[in-house]
Amino acid sequence: MQAASLARSVAVAALGAAVLAACAPMPSPGPVAGGGGLSSTFSAADFAWSTQPGAAAVEGRVDYSANGQDFNCIGSVGLIPETPYTRHRFLTLYQSLESAAVPAGVVRSRSDGEASSDYRAYERSTTCGADGGFAFQNLPQGGWFVIAPVRAGSGEPVVLMRRIQTDARGTVRVTLN
Repeated sequence: MQAASLARSVAVAALGAAVLAACAPMPSPGPVAGGGGLSSTFSAADFAWSTQPGAAAVEGRVDYSANGQDFNCIGSVGLIPETPYTRHRFLTLYQSLESAAVPAGVVRSRSDGEASSDYRAYERSTTCGADGGFAFQNLPQGGWFVIAPVRAGSGEPVVLMRRIQTDARGTVRVTLN
């Protein structure tokens, strides 16, 4: 009888511990400032996490084609920290927070004139190699937007955008297509 009582007490204690663990706050999956919200107001504090050195990296490649034409990377590839401000801005410019391919003229027409262009100080940039490859090193964990202008021949440029998430250690591989 005592063994059954002891087993029941252990089971009740284990159940209680499980309930308490389920109610405990979960650690953030990484600096995605503002918890997913949107804001049209620039705040340098929201970008502070992105200035820290880290062990993450991004290796990417542009491989975009449309209407039977292959597009090549032109200019530089940008890596922009995800914050409430940049989420608002990218939703306005690209009509998406995950990925997009939008003519550069359309992106310009959706721009509000870079009223808070201070975020550009937090943008990292690099150029594409001849094969369309690019890389970013020493990144902290968090959400980022990768943007790259591309063009087919002498046609109108298109801006490619993709949201990525770096983790504490490791390389994120991304193909902009």
